[in-house]
Amino acid sequence: MTTTAVPTQKRFDALDIFRGMTICFMIIVNTSGNGATTYWPLRHIDWNGFTPTDLVFPSFLFAVGNALAFVSKKWANMSQRDVLFKIGKRTLLIFLIGYLMYWFPFFRLDEQMHISAFPISDTRIMGVLQRIALCYGITALLVYYLGHKRTIIVASSLLVVYWILLLVFGGDEPFSKTGNAVLKLDTWALGIKHLYTGEGFPFDPEGILSTLPAVFNVAMGYATGYFLLKKGTTYEAISKLLLGAFGLLILAYILNNFIPVNKKLWTSSYSLLTVGLDLLIISFIIYITEMLNFKKGSQFFIIAGKNPLLIYILSELGVVVLYMVHIGNVPLFSWIYTNIFQHAGNYLGAFLFAIWWMLTCWLFGYILHKKNIYVKI
Repeated sequence: MTTTAVPTQKRFDALDIFRGMTICFMIIVNTSGNGATTYWPLRHIDWNGFTPTDLVFPSFLFAVGNALAFVSKKWANMSQRDVLFKIGKRTLLIFLIGYLMYWFPFFRLDEQMHISAFPISDTRIMGVLQRIALCYGITALLVYYLGHKRTIIVASSLLVVYWILLLVFGGDEPFSKTGNAVLKLDTWALGIKHLYTGEGFPFDPEGILSTLPAVFNVAMGYATGYFLLKKGTTYEAISKLLLGAFGLLILAYILNNFIPVNKKLWTSSYSLLTVGLDLLIISFIIYITEMLNFKKGSQFFIIAGKNPLLIYILSELGVVVLYMVHIGNVPLFSWIYTNIFQHAGNYLGAFLFAIWWMLTCWLFGYILHKKNIYVKI
């Protein structure tokens, strides 16, 4: 077992701001008032390629890694049993919450409005929180047993391993929608009824196999947090973060010719691209808030970053409730968009609806912040 001694400096506002920005943007892209009239930067790319929206989820994973750098410094004074219990408990709880969110509201209505239990056999198993849980758990164990440097080496190696697995088991079209190794493994291991169907066919963008490259995003978030704790928010630190960012972006650009940037397959080039962009964003935030000491408006995102998991869960379950409650025959979600926000125009109205919902969820986080309530798992 190798335990890395992490410096014990203060937590940086820049990392909290980054996490808050990520959760706010995630809510905006997830809750357009009308999916058919959503501005293209707020849509996921259909398959190969990249939009700003495709940066949201990997940034959340990057932020999970940032937090891990601060948590892991406590492990040196804990027994191995206690550390493994904390890692296992957090991994299991986040995974279970994610699963129950897809099962919510645990019943369904037929056309005659008869209530019946929602069958577990039709419930999606993997998902956003499930991926966060698995990537956190794997990275935390790597950090605890292998230490800082070897964690980065292993996480980087997973990108190569994943690339090879896609090529070997993906057949003649390893990066196609229906012939990729991710779909094959999920279909075999989970079954079609437990997969996401939003693509128009059973395919899970948070599948089992594609969890491997996503570990890289968490590991690099951890490495960034560790680096900032050690070096501080100095010009030297920013310079090195920028060098790392440009190096990863160049590598992603080159690899895109061999393994296309693809969020739904979470290709290795996609992991490199998103980590590179996250390093750029972190560097910019540090420069603005620490070097220039310009922090006006930053408290908004800091508050959002205090309870990111709770705010995210509220945003998702709240939308389900808005669809469950009807005004006449119209779901409340659609009624609010049509009768309030659509007057601003189809596209602008859909965007304003998403902003409204994000602010509603932020207000919930603000109330918790004022009461000093911070939910940690």
